[in-house]
Amino acid sequence: MGTWDIDPFGNDTGADFAETLDEAPAADREDIIRSVLTSTIATEDYLDAYEGTEAVAAAALIAAQCPTGAPTDPIHGPQGPIPPLSFDLRALAVAALDRVLAEDSELADLWDETSDGPRWRRNIAHTRRVVKAQLLPPPRQDELSPS
Repeated sequence: MGTWDIDPFGNDTGADFAETLDEAPAADREDIIRSVLTSTIATEDYLDAYEGTEAVAAAALIAAQCPTGAPTDPIHGPQGPIPPLSFDLRALAVAALDRVLAEDSELADLWDETSDGPRWRRNIAHTRRVVKAQLLPPPRQDELSPS
């Protein structure tokens, strides 16, 4: 895997994932993101770096739609719009990032072997915090009005 940055799309796999989303019809993009996250969470054996990298990229897209989330890489991230994503994806993103950071994760092992490993882990932890803080959907307007 070619990697040039700790950014979720700063590697060949993340950039390829962005391209997959760009090539898919807009209506299918959420399902692609959901599939990556659920597949990562369901992996019981050693999680390979490819799956982990896609999960990190998917989680970054979810974080980008949170109020304190950062925009995704404008060069290597998706070029097409990502439709507003369902709130239930946030819990999946948190669980997938936990799986990526687990002991039996090739991606975490590979990053831990580099001098950028601690910075990468901080970046993943930040994405996780941004998403976790937004696990509950905002109240509906009718819930805000006094009765």
